[in-house]
This record gives sequence, structure tokens and C-alpha cells, in this order.
Amino acid sequence: MFRLPFPQLAPIVRLAPVALAAALLVSGCAAEKKPDEYVEKPVSTLYDDAMARLSAQEYKEAGQAFEEVERQHPYSVWAVKAQLMAAYAYYEAGKFDDAILAADRFIELYPANADVSYAYYLKALCYYEQISDVGRDQKMTLDARAALNEVIKRFPDSEYARDARLKLDLTTDHLAGKEMEIGRYYEKTGNLLSAINRFQAVATNYQTTSHAPEALYRLVEVYTKLGLKTEAKKSGAVLGYNYPGSDWYLMAYRILVEDDNLPEAAPEPARWYNKLWPW
Repeated sequence: MFRLPFPQLAPIVRLAPVALAAALLVSGCAAEKKPDEYVEKPVSTLYDDAMARLSAQEYKEAGQAFEEVERQHPYSVWAVKAQLMAAYAYYEAGKFDDAILAADRFIELYPANADVSYAYYLKALCYYEQISDVGRDQKMTLDARAALNEVIKRFPDSEYARDARLKLDLTTDHLAGKEMEIGRYYEKTGNLLSAINRFQAVATNYQTTSHAPEALYRLVEVYTKLGLKTEAKKSGAVLGYNYPGSDWYLMAYRILVEDDNLPEAAPEPARWYNKLWPW
């Protein structure tokens, strides 16, 4: 943590133990730290100091130094840039909450600024960097998804939007993975109807993710366990049509063969397709 100097305490530290104890008894409050006196500096000096700390990769200290620019000279041109630089410095330091606060403040105060698109993008990155594995709560993934969509919506032709679209794929894949994890748990514990709801959600809402083929296979598997032949056949048809060469399709095909549930009108599995599932 960044520490402010306390030069007024230096003479006390050098006292002998007995003299120090006496001094404390006399003063009654010598142990209390006193804040440094406020010293105003030229805005260029403050900004240059902040940039020097940034160049030295002292990111947390740089963020605080940029905030000092805005605190001492709130109406200067430098203060506008310093706010955004503070957000960037905190992001580099891994202080994502502080970075988000700084970015939000910039967005609120300067919504028409030419750099506001970067503020939105930096905020989205802060959430994106905190995406956890699918075994944990996915609130941060949802926040990242919302923030990335905001960048795409507000600045569709910007370089930030192009990168946001790429990152959005990962956040969507994480959300689908979480649904699959819960669905597999329900299936394993015998809660088959709840498992169907999760697998259907992935097959319907996350069709472009890597989890879609498994979701369709799991539907074939669970429907077969429940004796719902028509539903199992439909799921197998969609899986075979969209992923004819996948391992998930081959496993689903075996289940349908063993259950004597192959579609009669389409003997070639790769051509199964049911128009009730318009993919």
C-alpha cells in the first residue's frame, strides 16, 4: 500500500526507550499520526510525476498520482486526461474496482468526450479479466457480457467494439458451460426434468458455443431415460444435422439404435433434420 511520509515523527523514533515513554506520557497523543499538510503543486508537475510512476510500472501509485492531479486542479484540461489515466493505471495494477470507479466517473462527467469509448472499453476489460472458471458463481461473467455489449452497442464501428465481439464469445461460452455443469449435476442426481431445462437452455440460447453438441446429446440421453422417444428423436435429428461428424453425435446415434428409435424417413444420420427445430 502506498504510504505518505511522516517526517514529524522521525525525532521521536530516535529517542531512547525511557525518554520515549516519558514523551508519550507528557504528550498523551504522540502515537497518533498526523496527516501531511496540503501542498499545492503545479498541474504539470503533478501530471509528469504520475506519468513517471506509470512508466516505472508503479501502477497503483500512478493511479493515486493521477487522482491527485484532478483533486488539486479539477477544472484544468489535465484533470480530464488524468481521470482516464487513473482508470488505466488501476487496471494495470489489478485494482479493478478502483479502475471501474474511475472509468464510471469519467463517463458521468464527460459523456461527450472523444475518449469516452475507451472508458467504456476499459470498464468492460475490468470485468472480463475477473471471469472465473465455470465452477464458480458467474455474476462477473454476466457483468462482463453486459459491459462488452454496451461497448458494441454504443461504438459499433470502433476498434474497441471489434475486440469486444471477440471477448464476448468467451463470456457466452462460460455462461453455457455453467448451465451444462448444473445440468450434468441434475442428471447425475436423478433430477431429470431440471436437467432437461438446463440442456434445452444451452441448445436454444447458446447455439454457437462449444457446448451446444453436448447439450443435444444430453437431451437424447435424458429423454431416452424417461421413455420420451419423440423428443429424443428430435434432439438426435438436430444433433446429426448440425454436427454429423462429432463424437457427441456418434454416442447419441448408439443410444437411439439401442432404443430402436432411429428416424424412419432419414436412414442416413447426417441428414436427419426436423423443421420443428429451425437452426
